[in-house]
Amino acid sequence: MGDMSRVPVGIVGASGYGGVQLVRLLMDHPGLELAYLGGESSAGQPFADLYPHLGHQITQLIEPIDLDKIADRCQVVFLSLPNGLACQMAPRLLERGCKVLDLSADYRFFNLNTYKTWYGVERTDGAIAETAVYGLPELYREQITRAQLVGCPGCYPTASLLALAPLLKQGLIIPETAIIDAKSGTSGGGRQAKTNMLLAEADSSIGAYGVTRHRHTPEIEQICSDLAGHEVLVQFTPHLIPMVRGILSTVYATLRDPGLVREDLITIYTAFYRSSPWVKVLPAGIYPQTKWAYGTNLCYLSIEVDARTDRVIVMSAIDNLMKGQAGQAMQCVNLMLGWEETLGLPRLSFYP
Repeated sequence: MGDMSRVPVGIVGASGYGGVQLVRLLMDHPGLELAYLGGESSAGQPFADLYPHLGHQITQLIEPIDLDKIADRCQVVFLSLPNGLACQMAPRLLERGCKVLDLSADYRFFNLNTYKTWYGVERTDGAIAETAVYGLPELYREQITRAQLVGCPGCYPTASLLALAPLLKQGLIIPETAIIDAKSGTSGGGRQAKTNMLLAEADSSIGAYGVTRHRHTPEIEQICSDLAGHEVLVQFTPHLIPMVRGILSTVYATLRDPGLVREDLITIYTAFYRSSPWVKVLPAGIYPQTKWAYGTNLCYLSIEVDARTDRVIVMSAIDNLMKGQAGQAMQCVNLMLGWEETLGLPRLSFYP
């Protein structure tokens, strides 16, 4: 990347865990520079007041959100905000020529009625929403390279869809038999204080939540349907695990052809992801652990076939804040700017 002038980037909603991951990745990226940090609740404060461990490197203040000022200063803008806010900001930023990556759910849906049903927000930006590309590079790489607006996927959908995609795309399973049983660390719940996230409540305990009605369900179904070529419903159950980072998604489905063996599927997966540097298909009999992906943008996949039940079982492990959020957004930026999608992203975990 040499002495190239760096592309100026803004982060709106910099105070959350997604924001602080983006800041870390920007500091390590050879082609990007942090030109703006913005937020409503903490405007006027030094970023280091919120994250003192970054004070030796980041002296910037968190600024009030001024879309014209952001557009003047930035070529690329990350919107790392609660649902329902990005859709009010993206249109103006796009009009001013910025590339926009939304880390909330606002631009993840092909059909805004689905968004309205599950998120309860009325929308007036339908024309702009239609231009958004779903930010899962392994499935929509070409579209992302041409996009101005990317709706970055949720963490559960990322882990689950990477596990399911080859099966659906190639018609290897009976789609409606798909069951996703997923576990996430507590950082997925954000930085706001919540009773169920207290150490005293969450530690030494595991439980399901959002059963049959988690908001990531329609997002997973939308992409599964796109892959399968017809409408697909899936059963998705998330669980909270007492750890900080990581998602393990275990996916079960009935094979159409019970004659397929594990080695066949490993071959199919390896071929499907051959141009996807961030997806690692593991050798037979090795099952991923979330710690392997910790701090990286990697997704580890393992495939097993149960000949007794004619089911395929796929295990998928990611870091929810990286491949599940900020790392994936950065991967999309690399593609949008015509760079290698691995540029400036960590590939080795902090281990153990």
